[in-house]
Amino acid sequence: MFVAFDDTDSLESMCTTFLATEMIKALGVYDLIGLPRLVRLNPAVPWKTRGNGALCLRFGVGRGECDMVGVLDGSPVYSYKRMYEEADRDLVLDVAERIVAKWSRTTEGASPGLVVSERKPAQSLYWSAVRSIVRKEDTLRELQRIGADMVGWEGGRGIIGASAAMAWKPRDSTYEIITYREKERWGTPRYLDDLSVKEMDLRYPSTFNNFDHHTGRRAISPHTPCPVLFGVRGDDPKELMSAVFSLRSETPARWIMFLSNQGTDDHLIRGEPSLPDRSYDVLATVSEAPRTVTGGHVIFQVTTSKGNLDCAAYEPTKEFRDIVRELRPGDRLRLFGELRAEPRTL
Repeated sequence: MFVAFDDTDSLESMCTTFLATEMIKALGVYDLIGLPRLVRLNPAVPWKTRGNGALCLRFGVGRGECDMVGVLDGSPVYSYKRMYEEADRDLVLDVAERIVAKWSRTTEGASPGLVVSERKPAQSLYWSAVRSIVRKEDTLRELQRIGADMVGWEGGRGIIGASAAMAWKPRDSTYEIITYREKERWGTPRYLDDLSVKEMDLRYPSTFNNFDHHTGRRAISPHTPCPVLFGVRGDDPKELMSAVFSLRSETPARWIMFLSNQGTDDHLIRGEPSLPDRSYDVLATVSEAPRTVTGGHVIFQVTTSKGNLDCAAYEPTKEFRDIVRELRPGDRLRLFGELRAEPRTL
């Protein structure tokens, strides 16, 4: 039985992935089939919270070999590759609905959605949600086609992301282990040794996005008072586990491994930027030299096969702007970026 949910957190607190650990605990009468899936959707949607990630898990009675993929409050979590029997749909729906209702930040702007189904939606729903803007009515029509149950709160926008996460059939994938703090530590400063993160980044090359060696800052821990301690991403699940356990930090209360589409570039549309709130991969030639504007942003103009386009390296990109400032008219580029509606900028 597939269980998917999205839009449970806010800019201020919580993390949708934490609900996955609560779901696994509450549905402990069943086995976890496959890895929990953390699916990042269109990063350019205007209403995203942080990573725009949706979750999908599958429960049933496992068969054959299993692997340990996490620990929740001292108890190991095992994942089975094969399933002998489906979980009871009504039970799963009842438990999942209570978990999402309990932990969602609806008073802080969350619009949660929950989907439970024996069948997956069409894969096209994932590709639409990772690259463009999906209408809720189109999603509901697909869920009705496959006979799925759905629940929404405060508008239920999360039904779209939940359905897309369920529809994901990986062409490429990566892994992430996320660790969670003891509840009494939520909102307090995290203890995570920066040197151990730097050492881990150098020692385990299959991991990525761990540490900025130029600024000396780690990139694996959040800055909000959410339950997450840190998360490490990688291409090799065995090496990833070794990397996580090499870090010096406060003792996590929980950890779980996710299968993810992070680092796959599924969100990029190859071709000329046309519609806003999407991400593009486009070839271009610099037509006007870069200039720095109020706020420290660096703007330059390029020419594509469809005409001129302004591009921006915003102030938060820091040293990247220094590279952009070296560009000169005639330089040929391959650009990756989000198209903004107003002002129209990549």
